[in-house]
Amino acid sequence: MSLSRRHFLCSSIAPALTAKKQPPAPRPNIVLIVADDLAAWMLGCYGNKEIKTPNIDLLARGGVRFMNNFVVTPVCSASRATLFTGRTPRQHGVHDFLTANPIAQPPQGQAAPPASFADEVMISDALAGAGYRCGYTGKWHMGGDERPGHHYEFTYTMGGGSSRYQDPAMYLNGERVQEKGYLADLITGKACEFIDRQSKDKPFFLTVSHFNPHVPYDGHPAKYYEMYAKTDFSTFGWEPAAPNALREKDLLKDTVGNIRKCAASVTALDDQLPPLIAKLKQRGLWDNTLIIFTGDNGFLLGRHGLWSKGLASDPINMFEEVMATPMIWNWPGKFPVEAARPELVSFVDVFPTLCEFSGASVPPRNLPGRSYVNLLMGRPMPKKHKWKNLVFGHFRNTEMARDDRFKVIVRNQGKGPNEFYDLKADAREKVNGFYNPQYSTVRDHLMQELAGWRRTYA
Repeated sequence: MSLSRRHFLCSSIAPALTAKKQPPAPRPNIVLIVADDLAAWMLGCYGNKEIKTPNIDLLARGGVRFMNNFVVTPVCSASRATLFTGRTPRQHGVHDFLTANPIAQPPQGQAAPPASFADEVMISDALAGAGYRCGYTGKWHMGGDERPGHHYEFTYTMGGGSSRYQDPAMYLNGERVQEKGYLADLITGKACEFIDRQSKDKPFFLTVSHFNPHVPYDGHPAKYYEMYAKTDFSTFGWEPAAPNALREKDLLKDTVGNIRKCAASVTALDDQLPPLIAKLKQRGLWDNTLIIFTGDNGFLLGRHGLWSKGLASDPINMFEEVMATPMIWNWPGKFPVEAARPELVSFVDVFPTLCEFSGASVPPRNLPGRSYVNLLMGRPMPKKHKWKNLVFGHFRNTEMARDDRFKVIVRNQGKGPNEFYDLKADAREKVNGFYNPQYSTVRDHLMQELAGWRRTYA
């Protein structure tokens, strides 16, 4: 990951961003849809056979689906911060916030990081500097939830990291409102209001950040629970509770029953896409709108005998289920359809990619990400900048390096407990090969790559 790309000269806030790179014409509107606690493996387009996600699957068929997209940190707040800033946890400051919360007592509400995070440069700051109008609806969870700032001129947010699904209290442009109705419908409704205010002569950036399918699992419309009343989820590969299960381990007392409720939440999320797309078409904006769909971190749902995400276990885990999230890009007529990209990409890559599409300047910060516009457009990468299939993870005392076959996980600066997996031979990560001499060369190579990444970006 070369640092030579970070040569743009610009300030740390949007109005002064300069030296813009010429984007593909015309510049697209951008709609970023983020789901909470949604793993890639939970969707039909990523191979799930039991959770119904027809609308997300259709969005994927109409564009580009990255088969190997990874978060840096498998927990909500820090992962969102990486997505919106392009920086790692130690860089964007959420690491210190998370470290202050002991793993033995993980905060169920996951209170947002300190207000100092407002000093970060976010995607919206860069895009606003390039002439985009910016709106945000749904979960923020990055400090200052009531008034996110960052050049969002329209905001409709939850107060903190958790909410009830029926009749929630929300913040509309900073003012508290007591709502009536279903949270997902309300978030989509306000997103449509923002779209109604847009015109074809100026591009916009809209984030639609859904709380589904985060716990609690009650409060969703009855029809979605009825869909799964008799589903046994026999293909899920769930296991009895593991001895080291921690966060939300009580849900493992009725694993199938709780999977049914989570599945209902996912399908309810899936039904939020049609009204959003219909609004874009009604306003004549669909053909020039780039839609991105992702999840802020993955989830286990009983796999490995665990329920939640990185904090599901002690020690922290970085299983594929919690690190891999969907990454779907759809731009009608611009991207190849039914495209499944095999490259390994990371949340840190989204910021530079959106900057290239929009013509916005990348802020002069030590960003680890790479633009993958060429991959989206179906073009070869430049010979001097071949795509390197290598991604990294960092969460408190746990770090990960993963290439297109092997994964190493080190804890406590290498003191352990450590893990190593051959994902080709052991896709479900059951056999720890860290001390297997057969893998010593590739293990040491990945650890060296991780050390270099840590020195440069963490």
